Amino acid sequence: MTIEILDESGHDLDVTHLAELSRFVMDAMRVHPQAELCIKAVDEDTIAQLNEQWMEKEGPTDVLAFPMDELRPGLVDTEPEEGVLGDLVLCPAVAVRQGETAGHGTLAEIELLTVHGILHLLGYDHAEPEEHREMFGLQDELLARWRAGR
Repeated sequence: MTIEILDESGHDLDVTHLAELSRFVMDAMRVHPQAELCIKAVDEDTIAQLNEQWMEKEGPTDVLAFPMDELRPGLVDTEPEEGVLGDLVLCPAVAVRQGETAGHGTLAEIELLTVHGILHLLGYDHAEPEEHREMFGLQDELLARWRAGR
């Protein structure tokens, strides 16, 4: 897997940790070993501009996902599809506030946003109650497995 992480956020982001987490999630979801992912950490102004441009929403957000080749999770006994998973844009400044509010800190919030974003890239959504249960259940399961293995 190719995982590129660009930190333009001005925060002290542990890019190695982020790459390891991303690889773990992509492996767990049976994404093709040659798949590509780019994660870009940006400041609030940049993510606010992207949020308005692409989502037609005002203000900064925590994570944006831009799927490329519409890859889906691989199935057991089936060869996963090769391609570019897509791009994630994270905003650590928003993650700091959300981590404090949630009571689990910045690193846990960045982990959560990374897993959440990768699931979006794999076609998961949470607009409907059933989708929400499925996506957030899977997100919680992946985070628990990641943290148990650390």
